[in-house]
Amino acid sequence: MDTLFQVSSISGVIQLAVAPVFLLAGISGALIVMSNRLGRIVDRGRFLKDKKPSASEEDLPLIRAELNRLDTRASWTNWAITLATACALLVCLVIVSLFLGAVFDVNLNNFIALLFVLAMLCLSSAFMLFLREIRMSTSAFEFHED
Repeated sequence: MDTLFQVSSISGVIQLAVAPVFLLAGISGALIVMSNRLGRIVDRGRFLKDKKPSASEEDLPLIRAELNRLDTRASWTNWAITLATACALLVCLVIVSLFLGAVFDVNLNNFIALLFVLAMLCLSSAFMLFLREIRMSTSAFEFHED
């Protein structure tokens, strides 16, 4: 009878862990988008650095200004990736805590709630930083010529 209770308890924990696992899938999708964005920023920076030695004197200030913007954008994106990754790690700790609480029959509800709130704060911050980077990139681009 005791074994049946343990299996039932663990299956309930697995059911509880399904939502955080889906959250991990969503976070990984966001990380892919952010990483691709960072890759494009780095590629553009490399292109401009290669172009810099042969640039004319009038183009050099423009290249330097764009390199500075790219540096700032890369920093924002890097922080967004860091926070999204921290969120994913916290969600993993939520899942582990669910199982440890069930296996060792310990009440970790407050700890799990704290981990989840921290994860959501990290994810929200990551999205805000990423949005800031996107706004920065679009504000630097002119869509029409004068």
